[in-house]
Amino acid sequence: MQSSKLGLDFEKVGYAKKVSEKIANNVQKFVDNYTTVAVERTLCRLLGIDGVDANGVPLPNVVIDELKDKGVLSEGVMFFLGNAVIETGLDLQEIAEKVATGELDITKLPVHKSEDIQKAIKPFVDQGVDKIKNRTAKRDNYLNTIGEGAKPYLYVIVATGNIYEDVVQAEAAARQGADIIAVIRTTGQSLLDFVPYGATTEGFGGTVATQENFKIMRTALDKVGEEEGRYIRLCNYCSGLCMPEIAAMGAIEGLDVMLNDALYGILFRDINMQRTIVDQYFSRVLNGFAGVIINTGEDNYLTTADAFQEAHTVLASDFINEQLAIVAGLPEEQMGLGHAFEMDPDLENGFLYELAQAQMTREIFPKAPLKYMPPTKFMTGNIFKGHVQDALFNQIAIWTGQGLQLLGMLTEAIHTPFMSDRYLSIENAKYIFNNMKSIGDEMEFKEGGLIRTRAQKVLNDAIDLLEKIDKEGLFTALEKGIFADIKRPLDGGKGLDGVVEKGTNYFNPFIAIMNKNLK
Repeated sequence: MQSSKLGLDFEKVGYAKKVSEKIANNVQKFVDNYTTVAVERTLCRLLGIDGVDANGVPLPNVVIDELKDKGVLSEGVMFFLGNAVIETGLDLQEIAEKVATGELDITKLPVHKSEDIQKAIKPFVDQGVDKIKNRTAKRDNYLNTIGEGAKPYLYVIVATGNIYEDVVQAEAAARQGADIIAVIRTTGQSLLDFVPYGATTEGFGGTVATQENFKIMRTALDKVGEEEGRYIRLCNYCSGLCMPEIAAMGAIEGLDVMLNDALYGILFRDINMQRTIVDQYFSRVLNGFAGVIINTGEDNYLTTADAFQEAHTVLASDFINEQLAIVAGLPEEQMGLGHAFEMDPDLENGFLYELAQAQMTREIFPKAPLKYMPPTKFMTGNIFKGHVQDALFNQIAIWTGQGLQLLGMLTEAIHTPFMSDRYLSIENAKYIFNNMKSIGDEMEFKEGGLIRTRAQKVLNDAIDLLEKIDKEGLFTALEKGIFADIKRPLDGGKGLDGVVEKGTNYFNPFIAIMNKNLK
């Protein structure tokens, strides 16, 4: 039996995971029967279809819109593409280009036998899988030769809007000691039902996530990593209406960390829950296969709800997200489950409560590289107080063995960080991580004390909430505003018209190849 510094009852933890598994399995029963326009566009990308048409529309969108407009998307794009390969003798890129110019209607071709269709498309499937395997092997080689920074990984953001300027900032941050560079995505991209194409130099509040931008930043970080003798991880966002597509692009271009959470999209971007839950499954299959660490967004709950009162909702969501990831074959070692240091700094003993919750999360998910988020809600523009708040956050991170430490900035709530702000944040974290390196091994928590009592209460409250969600189902619970005090309707939000039930000819061999839990 696992021991607990907090005196947690691991039978209760096991029970919570069993209830969460039931919730996740019920969700998966729905997922298995449906596909979406984003999933089908992802298949196009994995099969090698790339580029845009004469109007700048991505070719995966062109192909899938054609099938959707003709009412046959339920049969799946792989059925029509495989059939077209047999009938035309062309490769898939050529087929997509002819669809775009109107020279070819892949829905009107004579239909071949199912086994022949699957055989015809298999070489393209194998090429797509090999491309990801080769990129993953390159990361593994770096990790085995030059290695990487110690955990907690120092995780910082760049957000200029211009990918080339982002590279300058990212290189500087890596040289200052950052282990993960997150390229913040331009405002509103999560609501686009297509992925823009090519390198971009204009974005608001962040930079457009495109495959070319991924390639530019990965190339730059590999170069600086070789110079610094330390592999630098790259993070971006496969959330929103293009979750699986961006997961595929990230897998192909060698991203290491991906923001990936359907619940975040439902609550904070008003994306339809049916759409994004289906999209999330395939995106997590891809991330699992490519060795990508996902980040979940539970920390965001505490930006709309009180961090002290609603801590149990964060833990309950972590439990559910863990099980949804397991169903998709994502190993625990790649689950960057989210939590945050977001209590009101005027709360008496707030540091102790935050310590209790961070230690609790660490003990409940021992293999996960937890993503610990900095104080943001109560940053005031007082840079001196802000730097102290970040220092307390850093102390808890090293004390409780967090995995991914998204560094707070002393200028939070004032402006996008300057390189000098980032330097001060990295220096703050490195100083504390070094000076307090073994504090977690040295300290114990008083039996019956505030810290143990707090952790046990949060766990008990999370179990009560999970039992309610299990009884109602996750979709109904989301309709009732169970997380973050935000209610979302089952048939509302963005993207519902992109969901279709799978037809009799539907097949997607990538899932069986990539999902480790299906073997």
